[in-house]
Amino acid sequence: MAHNVLVVPVPELEEFVLDRTRHYDGSFVSADPAFVHAHVTALGPFLDDPSEADLELVAEVAGRTPAFDFTLDELDEFADGIIHLVPSPDEPFRALTRRLIAAFPQCPPYGGAFPEPVPHLTLDQRADGIDRASVRAALGDAVPARCRADRLVLARYANHDCRVLAEWKLA
Repeated sequence: MAHNVLVVPVPELEEFVLDRTRHYDGSFVSADPAFVHAHVTALGPFLDDPSEADLELVAEVAGRTPAFDFTLDELDEFADGIIHLVPSPDEPFRALTRRLIAAFPQCPPYGGAFPEPVPHLTLDQRADGIDRASVRAALGDAVPARCRADRLVLARYANHDCRVLAEWKLA
């Protein structure tokens, strides 16, 4: 099922996340050179067919959000087995999500499943032979990753059609 998501790309972890995407479902590997599979979600799902006014509102939010540095070093796991990295600091991501929710209240994060979304970069899913220790070992020296959030991207996720729809620089 296709959906749009506002994300902060994390090119520093692209190689790892792209490899895991290929492993689980190659139909989500994008041919779009601007598409970055590794990301921290700012708001998703987003509008299926955003209007020009919607895109201008996203541009406004991005323009009021300062670019910021963050580190990905802490490996964690959600109750559902999603193994992820926690950005530090996480407050700039939380603030960006709050601004986007205020601008688009009809788009609750994760469809309203999580009242207080936790900023994270998804790496893998717990399964036989896959746990935090194995993921940490597979990451090697990719972590800690020192990163810069400098843009917000509207990405479309669909089988055989993952692509960038729009992009805005953070202030």
